[in-house]
Amino acid sequence: MVVPPTLETDRLLLRPMRAEDWPAYGALMASDRARHMGGPFSRSAAWGMFCADHAQWDLFGSGALMIEDRAGAEVLGQVAVNAGPLFPEHELGWFVYAAAEGRGIAFEAASAMLGWARDTARSATLVSYIDPDNLRSCRLAERLGGRLDPHAVRPDPGDLVYRHFGN
Repeated sequence: MVVPPTLETDRLLLRPMRAEDWPAYGALMASDRARHMGGPFSRSAAWGMFCADHAQWDLFGSGALMIEDRAGAEVLGQVAVNAGPLFPEHELGWFVYAAAEGRGIAFEAASAMLGWARDTARSATLVSYIDPDNLRSCRLAERLGGRLDPHAVRPDPGDLVYRHFGN
């Protein structure tokens, strides 16, 4: 059994998922905010995604961590290195809840996860699959050093693929 890491930044704790994270996660996936991830999703589909995010650790040695504010223990979103049959390559992914947007939370969390993948998991490369209409995530991928890879295989033919390190 793989124990997911706990990562810390100046402001954030990136920690393993817990059952009590489900209500906010489920609400986000059912909302219009999930449109850039293929949603909104039904409650049962969102539950399956939540469980898969957690199960990837044991199955593939990577998965999702919840983003928590170290000052107040408020959960702000999620960051992940996704793997498995739905992902042609290991994917760096992220989302933040509405209250966390515009504060650099996603950048800080994704930077820490990217460093973990490069240094600890020894990943040669990661990609981020991003809906082209999700301009904030496109800018974030670029800020993280990702470069567009028009030749990469993608789960959704409409997605942009940003390649992180190993370009």
